[in-house]
Amino acid sequence: MKFKNSTLLLISLLFFTANLYAQELYDRMDDQYKESCTSIMVASGASSDGSVMIGHTCDANYRTWLTMEPRKSFSIGDMEPVYEGMMHNEEPWDMRNVVEKGRIPVVRTETYRFLNVAYPCLNEKQLAIGETTTSGRPELINKAGLFYIEELERMALQYCTTAREAIALMGRLGEEYGYADWGECLTVADKNEVWHFEIYGSGPGSPSAMWVAQRIPNDHVGISANIPRIGKVDFNDKENFMYSRDLKANAKKTGFWDGKEDFIFHKVVSGRKPFSIREFYVFSTLAPSLGLSYDAEELPFSVKPDKKVTPEMVFELYRATYDGTEYDMVKNLSYTAHRRERQADGTYKEYDEKVYPLSAFMPRDLMNMLNEINPGIIERQRTIAVIQCSYSHVIRLRNWLPDEIGGVAYFAFDNPAQSPRIPIYAGTTELPQSFGVCGQHRYREDAAIWAFRETNRIATINWDKTRKIIEPEIAAYERNMMASNAMVEDQAAALLKEGKNEEVTELLNKHTSSFAASVMARWRELKGKMLEIFIRSM
Repeated sequence: MKFKNSTLLLISLLFFTANLYAQELYDRMDDQYKESCTSIMVASGASSDGSVMIGHTCDANYRTWLTMEPRKSFSIGDMEPVYEGMMHNEEPWDMRNVVEKGRIPVVRTETYRFLNVAYPCLNEKQLAIGETTTSGRPELINKAGLFYIEELERMALQYCTTAREAIALMGRLGEEYGYADWGECLTVADKNEVWHFEIYGSGPGSPSAMWVAQRIPNDHVGISANIPRIGKVDFNDKENFMYSRDLKANAKKTGFWDGKEDFIFHKVVSGRKPFSIREFYVFSTLAPSLGLSYDAEELPFSVKPDKKVTPEMVFELYRATYDGTEYDMVKNLSYTAHRRERQADGTYKEYDEKVYPLSAFMPRDLMNMLNEINPGIIERQRTIAVIQCSYSHVIRLRNWLPDEIGGVAYFAFDNPAQSPRIPIYAGTTELPQSFGVCGQHRYREDAAIWAFRETNRIATINWDKTRKIIEPEIAAYERNMMASNAMVEDQAAALLKEGKNEEVTELLNKHTSSFAASVMARWRELKGKMLEIFIRSM
């Protein structure tokens, strides 16, 4: 397809304006566009080194500040508050729109340190949690419940050391005090295994919860991407299934299970087809030998990958926009440009190049306009990497290393296709000051996310050109991160053997801080290059 210069200028300006305010645009999108969060699970036998891995994208307008919450001590009989509203406050101390919903007896008198993000994700004992909203039937919601999903995550990370222990605690709290949120999936992992945990309300009446957890087989990978996926529940298989005590009775009460058919959990809580493009893409990418079909009624709950999965492979999956596949949204939006470049010897090289002026990150208004001009030229797909991403992480858990360095979150602000990752270890106690400021409410130079968001949004305007700069930069930083991590881990392990725990803490804190400073400085530098490309493309 060929654009006239004036049309291209108009589109570029529209793209520029829309993407600078991507979160505001996102808030106005309909439900089709509000599919948020992708969580990938890799069991130890499926990974290249025996580690367990989970990932998470927070794909919505949630807070971007994060802290490493310290250990706390309670006395027997103390009551602990349960909150609503911690997903959108501007700084950790900001309680303006936070509501204390109630209080419960403390689970233990001592807590563990944990990484507190919008959806808390990693504690000092190598317990990790990812999240995706699965919605489910609106009839199952019971707002009288005490707990929302982020508070259940907090409780698990504060008090638990294993995935099974965390699931049991979250399930018990949901049943006892009521679960008030939409349907949610948590991918719960420790250094030995990983579980897929889904929880829903049980409808009007006394607060309760319906939940099932299914273990990912040791040599498999799994994914949750906003759709309930747990199928037939084997109530006799205690090794691979956990579930709420009144699950069958509550399912009958809702009217979505007759008590005679097989208990298919996703049919009870949803009734939708239990997968979409993201599940299909991840499984097809990691296990092409299975020959999976997007037209199938159901995909396997999990799959054995054809090759062992490395952390770098998971990073790449989180950058996916389906380039070069039939699901590529811009495959029909190209033209052939004739290039003439001066060579070092004074001669000119002439060649033709296929150019894609737009990307999968285009705003909905632009997509709709192009389909209005040429009906069907874009078929909207929900990509894994999206412009409305607040943050993402890939967490790696290793049972052969001390907990302080065995658990590590590879953390990225903003769009995971455009931002490099920063290491945060389970033994980290302090984060850079800029990490403690949310950048969603307004532009703030002191918020870490804006070091990336400005550059990324400008890059998005002409992604066909700018990605040739951004992607090699990401690759270089990620190679550097993995190499420097290995050296830090060796150094920390030696210090731990000598009992120098304080020195290990200082080392890990400094490692995160220095790497973050380097990456943020580089992305601010790249903003000028992105602007130069944008200006020259007019």
